Amino acid sequence: MTMTTSKAPTGSMRSGNMRGAVLALLACVTLFISACGITAPRSNDGYADLESLGMRDTNRLISLSIGPTLLHFAARYMDDEPEIRDLLRGLDGVRIRIYEIDGDARRVAQRIFKMSEHLREDGWEPVLLVREQNEEVHMLLRMVNHHISGMTVLVSDGESEAVIINLMGEIRPEQFGDVMVALDVDAPGVDDVQVTQIGEG
Repeated sequence: MTMTTSKAPTGSMRSGNMRGAVLALLACVTLFISACGITAPRSNDGYADLESLGMRDTNRLISLSIGPTLLHFAARYMDDEPEIRDLLRGLDGVRIRIYEIDGDARRVAQRIFKMSEHLREDGWEPVLLVREQNEEVHMLLRMVNHHISGMTVLVSDGESEAVIINLMGEIRPEQFGDVMVALDVDAPGVDDVQVTQIGEG
């Protein structure tokens, strides 16, 4: 796979209390029907085996696992956001973890980097890496039959917040920016990744 990137200016991620409308909707509905077991399918090709950032230095604020039924339900109410609607319709699962960094941001950045290494060992392909002081942004793709079947973004702003996102399902390169807009996550460079050639998957 080859790709081109242009690095956007680094900026702090917005507060966990300022999540976008889509994330708020998904969180509320997920909590309401969690007893029904409508969660992201572990058997999906795009499922990422992600370890936790742990209790040392971080405090997990949000943890969501959303399956296709809920995603397609949410898509019905996105008439004013056709790009987000199309993205949700193509997904089979979404997993989101948001952490407050309340300890050593350097150790958190190291854990993010090791998590990215483990994904690469498991066959995920890295397409973006931004490392600046204690800030880490990693974007990896799972390729199956020349198509993107999974996307994982690992972000630490180096100060106050870390975010882990795993999307399962069909994702087109032009939708990368829509993912970040929908989840209200500032991940420098992700919007500008352009996969120009898909290699063997």
